[in-house]
This record gives sequence, C-alpha cells and structure tokens, in this order.
Amino acid sequence: MPSLTVALAPVPNEAVRQLIAELEEILSAEYPPDQRHGLSLDAIFQPHVRFFVATLDNAPVGCGGVALFDGFAEVKRMYVRPGARGQGVARAILGRLEAETRAATLPVLRLETGDKQTDALRLYRRYGFTDCPPFGEYATLPPDTITASIFLEKPVTHPANPTSHGVADEAVELG
Repeated sequence: MPSLTVALAPVPNEAVRQLIAELEEILSAEYPPDQRHGLSLDAIFQPHVRFFVATLDNAPVGCGGVALFDGFAEVKRMYVRPGARGQGVARAILGRLEAETRAATLPVLRLETGDKQTDALRLYRRYGFTDCPPFGEYATLPPDTITASIFLEKPVTHPANPTSHGVADEAVELG
C-alpha cells in the first residue's frame, strides 16, 4: 500500500522549487501575467505562511500552503503532479491546510484559483468550498486583473476543547 505523507517545508528546498516551477509552467501557459496571483518563493516562506510538501512513497508529488490572516486563512500554491492525481494527495494536503487553519482558530479557509483549473475547482467544491466574493488583497485589485479568478471559501469548524495549537506531520495510508 503506498505511503502518503504531508510534511511542513520550513525552507524552499529542491522539492519545493521543482513543484512550484512545474505549477508556474502550467499557469503561465494558461493565463497572462496580470491574471496570475501566486506567491513567489520568498513570499511563501514568511512567518504567517505554512507550506507543505506531500510525498508518495518518499517521492515529492504535491504541495500547498496556507497563509494565516486576521479573520481567515488562504490556500496558496496548491499543486499535485499529474501522475499522482486521483490517489488522495490533494485531499491530504487540503486536510492539512484545514487543520492548520483550525489550529490558528480561524473561522474560514479561502482560496483564489483560475477559471481554467477545472480539476481543482471540482476538488475544492467536493471538499466543501463554495463561491465567495473577492477577499483580502484581491478585493483591492483592479477588476480587469481578476477576470479569470474564481474565489471560494469553506467554514472551518473548531472543537469545543482544542487540545493542541500545532499539527504534527501527517502520514496517510492509501488503499
């Protein structure tokens, strides 16, 4: 049975660089620069952002981050390599990002994605995300720079008595 792990990446290691480069290549082929709003590597590794790499049998296959803001968290740079799709990787990453949001006691997890990311949109909607208006910095951008953007959000439930403020690396059994 394949072994899936989602682990915090505290620095931009080679796996992070490769995954982000692949994501950028895909997005740059589909959207002009003014319609792409992804974080740079430097912006990913800031104190308010938690960034994770998913490995399947010890090989890096996906990534995603969560930026923690006042009142909400935002999914950042979510990507799963095509060969690893359909194996629970994206769901495991989203689960980890939601757990981080919950640990930060934030009420909602939001994201911006492109209108051509149909697989991602399908995943997010299955995971409970619904449409929302532009939020945070997106709400201040000129409207013509977000015409390809879809904004989604998901309420995050919190246990009555949380037992920890951090989340350990998570191993997931697939099968």
